Amino acid sequence: MEISNSTVVVTGGSSGIGLEMCKQLIETKNKVIACSRSLDKLALAKKLLPDLIIYQCDISQEPECVSFVEWIRKNYPETNVLINNAAIVSNTHFTEDEMILEKMNDEIETNLIAPIRLIKLLYPILIKSCNSKIINITTGLIYVPRTIYTFYNATKSGLHSFTQVLRDQLKNEEIQIIEVMFPAVDTPWHKGNPPKIAITPERAVSEMLKKNADGKTEIRIAKVKLLYLISRIAPKFALKKINNIS
Repeated sequence: MEISNSTVVVTGGSSGIGLEMCKQLIETKNKVIACSRSLDKLALAKKLLPDLIIYQCDISQEPECVSFVEWIRKNYPETNVLINNAAIVSNTHFTEDEMILEKMNDEIETNLIAPIRLIKLLYPILIKSCNSKIINITTGLIYVPRTIYTFYNATKSGLHSFTQVLRDQLKNEEIQIIEVMFPAVDTPWHKGNPPKIAITPERAVSEMLKKNADGKTEIRIAKVKLLYLISRIAPKFALKKINNIS
């Protein structure tokens, strides 16, 4: 079912794919709440999208998540869609980086624990409304890891597995559990050096929303569909191919 006339929470909604989600969701007559740890980025997003509702929150911190959900409960109790989009990545070598364990904790807290925590905290609010959805954003790298990302692949694979479990546990409830697996997308996430195969945020989000409207619960965007098939047929070839991308 199409997302329209809904109240949607988008984590990491101040830039990149998250900001594009906010833009397209506002265009389809939704009330959109973007959260981000950066107040400056949120202010810029608000300038671009005056109808955007913003809230500063570092989702890796449990007390901030609790405060955020309480704020939603008081001000937007009709919230019916959660999009867990926020993520961070460390492009570093496991044995050579002296700060690698700290980076590991940050990635696990942000990419895996925070989405699970927000789902648990927001579920009592979401389930009260019609057309409720939980949308977890992952990546084609759940099938084939990119080895420059020491922990990112693993955190998203964990979220993929959790999403499958949650979908089965809630199969008799009036809520959709959706996973969207994005390919490389040309956003600031790549720090000015996106791979040549990267697609635009506009295309990525448009395809996501269309496939959601078609009722799909596992949404593979663009070449993720091909990567999925190759990883099943020739996993060693897929691993080599994904790690030769420039």
